[in-house]
Amino acid sequence: MKSPNNHQLKHYIALAAPATRAPIEGTEAFMRPEVGFTPAWFHEHCGIDFSNRWHEDPDYRWQAHPIMREEIQRRFPGRNIGWILREGPPDLLTGTFGAVVVPVLFGQEIHYAPDQWPVAYGPPLTDIEADALTPLDPENAPFFQAILDQIDRIEELTGAVHGFLNWQGVLNVAFRLRGEQIFMDLFDAPERACHIFDCITQTIIKGIKMLYARQSISGVHYRFTTIGNCVVNMIRPEHYLEHVLPYDLKIRAEFEDFAIHNCAWVLDPYMECYATIPDVGYIDMGLKSDLALAKRLFPDARRNVLYTPMDLASKSETKIRTDFERIAVEMAPCDIGMPDLDLNIPDERVMFVMDLCEELSGKYGKLEE
Repeated sequence: MKSPNNHQLKHYIALAAPATRAPIEGTEAFMRPEVGFTPAWFHEHCGIDFSNRWHEDPDYRWQAHPIMREEIQRRFPGRNIGWILREGPPDLLTGTFGAVVVPVLFGQEIHYAPDQWPVAYGPPLTDIEADALTPLDPENAPFFQAILDQIDRIEELTGAVHGFLNWQGVLNVAFRLRGEQIFMDLFDAPERACHIFDCITQTIIKGIKMLYARQSISGVHYRFTTIGNCVVNMIRPEHYLEHVLPYDLKIRAEFEDFAIHNCAWVLDPYMECYATIPDVGYIDMGLKSDLALAKRLFPDARRNVLYTPMDLASKSETKIRTDFERIAVEMAPCDIGMPDLDLNIPDERVMFVMDLCEELSGKYGKLEE
């Protein structure tokens, strides 16, 4: 197989964590499945409580990790789900506080549940509050300082602090803070929208750099970031180009490698926009996207098709095979991300798709050599 670009990033799902990205290792399969299960799955099968203790106490995660790992090994022997076959200390950071880190820094509160990821909640910013918003210095935020305290404890437990926080992206966070009004702001008050975007951008950059600096002390060095654009399909591509892309580019300029997450919707209207971003190392999309176009526009990125739990549960094995054959022909080498699998997905179906990826890698991967 052709040597991968060393700026590529890949889909990564830690045990019981939302999906994120990680650096490639250079040994990735032609079609690499990345499977992840929801907290409800681990809560049911392992008795793990994902309430505030899970997110605030690294010792609890340290105790829970071997329980979850052994359950995965028992059900899916030999499979690297949650990267349980990876050598070295466990990842006790990824998934901490789910996707609410930045909204909480800006003052929202956290709602926990024993079998769900946490959610942030709070009233949307008013016009006056939005105009008065300022970039935050995570160093002076008690919430972030508590995270750094956890980093200290993780290093004591494991010797090195692997893993990531989920910083989301500029538009995602703006939607969380401002609500649906952020989309109206783009028409009625673009200066306000841009002010919100700028405050979020500066905060994200500072937070990531502070975290990476602390991790580097433990000997773990990261040089990339991911933006999550889950709600970008709520705006037109031209509005993304004019109002949001400049801030994505600001974040991109601060880090050596860069990934774009989009959820499992159709990426086609935004592909040309994203293609203007230099050296994209990872990009994902839904199955109904123009996969061949994505491969042409992002030849040096690690691409990922997000295969939904609904498709995995409802489609026949024949139809899944047809889908995966299409991915192999049109998109691969790539990842196939299967996050958020819940209790309704039989173990046999998970093994089937992982075996299928191995089979199709052997069949089509030789064509890339």
